[in-house]
Amino acid sequence: MTFIWASLLWSLMLIPLLVMLYLRMQRRRREIALRYGSLGLVQQTTGRGVGMRRHVPAILFLVGLTVLFIALARPQMVIGLPKVEGIVILAFDISGSMAAEDFKPNRLEAAKAVAIDFVERQPSTVKIGVVAFSEGGISVQIPSQDKAAIIEAIKRLTPQRGTSLANGIVAALNTLANVNGQAPIVGIDGGELPSPTTNESVPLDTSASIILLSDGGNNMNPDPMTAALYAAQRGVRIHTIAIGSPEGTLLTVNGFTVFTRVDEAALKQISEITQGTYFNAQNEDDLRDVYESIEPRFKVEQEETEVTAVFAGVSILILLVGGVLSLLWFSRVP
Repeated sequence: MTFIWASLLWSLMLIPLLVMLYLRMQRRRREIALRYGSLGLVQQTTGRGVGMRRHVPAILFLVGLTVLFIALARPQMVIGLPKVEGIVILAFDISGSMAAEDFKPNRLEAAKAVAIDFVERQPSTVKIGVVAFSEGGISVQIPSQDKAAIIEAIKRLTPQRGTSLANGIVAALNTLANVNGQAPIVGIDGGELPSPTTNESVPLDTSASIILLSDGGNNMNPDPMTAALYAAQRGVRIHTIAIGSPEGTLLTVNGFTVFTRVDEAALKQISEITQGTYFNAQNEDDLRDVYESIEPRFKVEQEETEVTAVFAGVSILILLVGGVLSLLWFSRVP
């Protein structure tokens, strides 16, 4: 136990003085009883039970004052506190296919609307970051508890061109690495990502997760499964959300009509590698249900916490008990 105002512990020196004062008062009481008892001027209490009981309220008052003096010093103790916390990275696919209108008004706008609702419902202990990826990946918003900044970052996202799931995963992992003081993932050369070495020691980050929103239509290097292996090695789960229908839809891009369809197999494999969960959202309501099923982790964290209120409450309770007993037994407060 530690104390914020340790100097106030000197107040405990008053306790021995109060004990001495009480003993002196008891001695004077006995002297008066001996001196005037024989004359019938002082009512004497007989019985050992009553004599011992007479000291109980005073003892309770001394104990209560001792606890109260300790409370004045503002004690702190290491206590396991349950918290809902963690870091969530929202990784948005902003490729051209996310402009498809099988969601209204389109895939990306529907994902953004529901993501904003997800951000607003999170507790203040959860940090949320935003990553966007198309041909490359970029951190749009570092993990933060500033919900207004996070929402503004999401609103700024617009459809771009190609899709590289691997770059999105790597950008999300590097964002987490920057927050946790880990080494970033490097080594992309000529569009290739080297496989993670099995003897590489990287601390697990079980409080972090990535929510990857994409239609899964990967059409660029590097291999997204290699990036998923890096996430698995770092203990980061990737929850993949398929935006769009497996049947596919037609999309007009720069005057050309192309057919786009969700690549469920790729998204399922990414979630399996990282022990995450795969979801298929057919419409905006499904997407909202998906977000509600993804909750930050509940953990118990050891933290030094001020317990002044606890000590003060206990002291008041002891003083009240002592006062009530004194009133019931002797019709007075000691």
